[in-house]
Amino acid sequence: MNDIRRTILWAVFGISMVMLWDQWQIYNGKKATFFPGPAQQTAPVAAGAPGVVPGANTAGVPSVAGSAPNGAVVPAGPAALAAPVAAAAPKERIEVTTDVLKLTFETEGGSLVRTEFLKHTDMADKSRNFVLLDDSKDRVYMAQTGVIGGSATGSFPTHKTPMVFNGSRALKDGDNELVVKFTSADVGGIKLVKTYTLRRGAYDMAVKHELTNVSMAPLAPQLYLQLVRDGNKPAGESSFYSTFTGPAVYTTAKKYQKVEFDEIKKKKADYEKQATDGYVGMVQHYFASAWMLPEGISRTISVDGVDIGSSVADCCYRATMITAPETIAPDTTKVIDAKFFAGPQVETELEKLAPGLELVKDYGWLTILAKPLYWLLDKLHGFIQNWGWSIVALVVLLKIAFYWLNAKAYASMAKMKAVNPKITEMRERLKDNPQQMQQEMMRIYREEKVNPMGGCFPIMIQIPVFIALYWVLLSSVEMRNVPWILWIKDLSSPDPFFILPLVMTLTTLLQTALNPTPPDPMQAKMMWFMPLIFSVMFFFFPAGLVLYWITNNILSIAQQWIINTRMGVPPQFNLPKFK
Repeated sequence: MNDIRRTILWAVFGISMVMLWDQWQIYNGKKATFFPGPAQQTAPVAAGAPGVVPGANTAGVPSVAGSAPNGAVVPAGPAALAAPVAAAAPKERIEVTTDVLKLTFETEGGSLVRTEFLKHTDMADKSRNFVLLDDSKDRVYMAQTGVIGGSATGSFPTHKTPMVFNGSRALKDGDNELVVKFTSADVGGIKLVKTYTLRRGAYDMAVKHELTNVSMAPLAPQLYLQLVRDGNKPAGESSFYSTFTGPAVYTTAKKYQKVEFDEIKKKKADYEKQATDGYVGMVQHYFASAWMLPEGISRTISVDGVDIGSSVADCCYRATMITAPETIAPDTTKVIDAKFFAGPQVETELEKLAPGLELVKDYGWLTILAKPLYWLLDKLHGFIQNWGWSIVALVVLLKIAFYWLNAKAYASMAKMKAVNPKITEMRERLKDNPQQMQQEMMRIYREEKVNPMGGCFPIMIQIPVFIALYWVLLSSVEMRNVPWILWIKDLSSPDPFFILPLVMTLTTLLQTALNPTPPDPMQAKMMWFMPLIFSVMFFFFPAGLVLYWITNNILSIAQQWIINTRMGVPPQFNLPKFK
């Protein structure tokens, strides 16, 4: 029945609103109101807490005894954590610039502690470039590597070991590569040389580790690669929608696995711990970082908490890979190649770097629909060269694809509108006899050959596609700081003058006015109130999402108008009559 169809649609919409409210509550550090789930933990990770490695300045060196690749054992205790540095040289920060990146390395461990993207501006302050990795008073997010597996009386070079810098600090005109090298002294019989090779226009870099045994006995070192960051959401993220922030693991066996910060705190994180392929990464809205090893190399994967003695709230978490090469003979060097990525989630580029890396652009359970939609959107942009008009073109193509489904839905609604006066009169006449009213209503539907659910199912079939398109537009960094026309200078930010949300609200109300008015007065009021409440959220949504919704509304109104006219049910605007 028509009432049932509307009830189902409003129920779906109502549940969506409730879930959106819960996400907003969680984002602001509060408990969810309707679907509380696990308790939220917002306090900083403290030493000794579950899943946290105690001890300041350990910054993520694996310290828990256990099996490593090739049967090697990671020793426990302080001896495995701190390199013996008698008179450590002061840390020096080295800035290195390419055409797309400004990187900051530290001579302590040769770690990457800051990445500034020269082609992406900050959302909160458009006068600055966007910074992903950062080690400052407000943020902790670093990429580190080192060697473990030394004896109880000495360790190998870790990310706390002083190293000597050598190489270029800027990519020169005409050059396509820039090489940065960090060299340690002999620590525990191992000399470590890290070589970063950066390429023009690239956000990934080759990282070569040369482990030389300078002792008189064979040694079995293990190389670790890790990302350490705080658990705070990116600055400036909207409270009206939620995107994933946290570690991610990919292996061929279990595919893409997101790891929630809360699950790490509770030591309930579930992910693949042994593999011969894949990567570990840190993901946030629009951007990601990842460590990758060549396929076929055994690695142990861990995701846990670590106390580095930082004053930053909720610090810190780490995603680590450990690999153990064969035993290194005296005066022999073992080379382990790796790759590091820190950059925007451009799906077409991520696919080229490593299997599954494009999945850091997270579409959730609708990935199977979202990926082809993004592919089509990208192809349209290649032809149109404007992301705003590409969104419009994509919605037009989807409406064409679903034309016959929509036609059936609108035809059913037109029939319902035609018999609505009879239903209204009958309900008024039999309002004191609900059972007879129901029987009479079914009789009218049979005589008029109206299917009350005919307008519901065709629309519900399309809902997953349009939700998938919503996530494509929300997740695509290509929309970030990209103009459409006139006053819309950034499709990923709200309309500064609220013109698009106002147009969206008007088109939503117009579409509502074209629909049959429910006989039930309460449903009639809800039919108007819910679109208004829904429209309010769009004042804070990215302009690209609002543009997509406006286009869909306008095309739906046009199709509904044409079908109603063809069926002899002239379009009428059913304005609200509230008493």
